[in-house]
Amino acid sequence: MAGKRIGLREVRSLKPGQIAWDGAVAGFGARRQRSAVTSYVLFYRTLEGRQRWQTIGRHGSPWTPETARAEAQRLLGQVKKGEDPAAVKQAKRQAADVAELCDLYFADAEAGRVLTRSKKSKKSSTLEIDKGRIKRHIKPLLGQLKVAAVTTDDVDKFMHDVALGKTAGNKRSEKKRGLARVRGGKTAASRTVGLLGGIFTYAVRHRMRPDNPVRGVMRFADGKRERRLTDDEYKSLGDALMKAKMKNFWPAAVAAARFLALTGWRSGEALGLRWDEVDLPRRTATLDDTKTGRSVRPLPRAACDVLRDVPRSGALVFPATRGEGLMLGFRKLWKRIAKLGGLPPDVTPHVLRHSFTSLGSDLGYSEVTIAALVGHKGHSMTSRYIHSADAVLLAAADAIADQTAALMSKKKDTVKVIALRRESA
Repeated sequence: MAGKRIGLREVRSLKPGQIAWDGAVAGFGARRQRSAVTSYVLFYRTLEGRQRWQTIGRHGSPWTPETARAEAQRLLGQVKKGEDPAAVKQAKRQAADVAELCDLYFADAEAGRVLTRSKKSKKSSTLEIDKGRIKRHIKPLLGQLKVAAVTTDDVDKFMHDVALGKTAGNKRSEKKRGLARVRGGKTAASRTVGLLGGIFTYAVRHRMRPDNPVRGVMRFADGKRERRLTDDEYKSLGDALMKAKMKNFWPAAVAAARFLALTGWRSGEALGLRWDEVDLPRRTATLDDTKTGRSVRPLPRAACDVLRDVPRSGALVFPATRGEGLMLGFRKLWKRIAKLGGLPPDVTPHVLRHSFTSLGSDLGYSEVTIAALVGHKGHSMTSRYIHSADAVLLAAADAIADQTAALMSKKKDTVKVIALRRESA
């Protein structure tokens, strides 16, 4: 059929298994299968010399000899540019969906191959949170979509669906007879979209798609509320700790709660504290691996007294009830302690941290000093060269811890609080 274009007559006259080649566009043809189905095809060679078959589509709307010929010319134009349309089409068919992408991302994160902005591997506590957000929000709403097909509009809709509670409900957890209460809301939506952005950055890096669809999505405000304890709540906390001790709560949990109130540490830092990181004579703790890197912390006398009262039963200062691992049940134990004092549900270990820093500010200490006491971001750089806390930081730690202890015991007359002239930051 040299020089002759394929028309409807040639397509309709094809017999089973027969191919009609077009005379105008090299490699373009119509092929009838053993059934009555006829498809338009393109045969070509890549610049590397590989032979490819590309099925354009079945005869019938929208494919006619004219529209299929135009598509064949477009595809041949891509071939001249060095592309391989057949390989691209096959890759799209085999492309991973979002659920598979999440599994790949999480496996690499667990292996330490996904780094944070500080160029460090994600901590196990962060990975647990990520795992929950993937399982309860991302996979149910986006899991079936192909990675390359997700758009910014899809991400925006996903965020609003989570905010409106579409994924809310009671879900079974991996623990035996465990139940997770998924609430959704704007804060959960914003933080999950943040994780989703990291997952798609991973996809771009591994050439699963050229861009990140999360970019450009306007997220809700984070919703963080800097809650601090009132004077009455401090007294309730002190009463709760006394009652917990009398009721024979796990001693390490009670001690950890008091230690957090007196130091302003993150709960994960306290629960992971090892005896070999503590220097009681110098009243210093050297934490090698915190959220902000290596950190040297001054220990107030009141906190040192707590540590001296803790029995040594292993490497960890605040051990679990069983085994040698971390005290994973501390959150539940904290809720029980807080309930003994009638504290509101929003009083969490993080509230103790913010209350400590707020008391420091009330006493006139600068943000730099407070950052050194609690390991805020930005102070860890100098900690690389410090091996013990200096007298100024120890005095500041003592002042804030003593005020905390006084508030918890309501014996304010035992501590003379002097408002210092505010330091220049």
